[in-house]
Amino acid sequence: MEYLKIIFPLLFTTFVLTMCSTSNNTAKSEGADPNKTYKYVELSKDLVRAAKNKTDYADTERQLAVVPLETLADELSSDEAKKAFWINVYNANVQLILSKNPELFEDRGKFFGKDRMTIAGEELSFDEIEHGIIRGSKIKWLLGLVKDPFVSKYERKLRVDDTDGRIHFALNCGAASCPYVAIYNAKTMNKQLDIAARQYLQQTSDYKPEEEKVYVTSLFSWFRGDFGGKSGVRKFLKKYEVIPEDAKPDLEFKKYDWTLELGNFKEINVADAS
Repeated sequence: MEYLKIIFPLLFTTFVLTMCSTSNNTAKSEGADPNKTYKYVELSKDLVRAAKNKTDYADTERQLAVVPLETLADELSSDEAKKAFWINVYNANVQLILSKNPELFEDRGKFFGKDRMTIAGEELSFDEIEHGIIRGSKIKWLLGLVKDPFVSKYERKLRVDDTDGRIHFALNCGAASCPYVAIYNAKTMNKQLDIAARQYLQQTSDYKPEEEKVYVTSLFSWFRGDFGGKSGVRKFLKKYEVIPEDAKPDLEFKKYDWTLELGNFKEINVADAS
């Protein structure tokens, strides 16, 4: 009982802080330095190219494994750079690992939860990258409503500052219902995420005004806190022109297709992409 007296106030506090931090859902501006050289983001992009073109990636993998933590953290000083680097690393490794061992996908919990790669001297699982770093220390099973207050120095240094719901339309976990895999750039990350979100939502959503319902991806349900709750989901759907501005339909979540599907690569063309 004493434990519960401690943990419930803590969860409530982290819930409030999480909802405050996700009220806008998208980054306000490009935070990446246009004059900065992003060596390790470039290496993460090389990893995606290796997955797509089935070329050797051993040297790229080695460089990412041995980069000093402080060096990587210094480069990834903006949320845009962090998201570009980690989404590329995540997507590339899903493709590379499952292409060699597709049977690993049969136990998805183990696949995502077990250490699969080494970045800056740390062995990481896909769960640690997605929920700990890209989502800003969100607790996996709590719908994006609560942040984990007990995280490592490594995670604190490399995680994003502000949760961005758009990342769910860029992360590819190897399933048929996942978004496509693209190469993301630190300097154009916001524009690319907007394009990816618009394309995915318009492809996967069905608005039925006669039913006063909109049928949408289950990602909105599983990570509802990242979008600011149901009202935030509707704002997303309006922003990306899935539903009209004056609409307030009920949300219906589609069944997610977990069939293994690799090789879903696509380019995102942004005029000033680097």
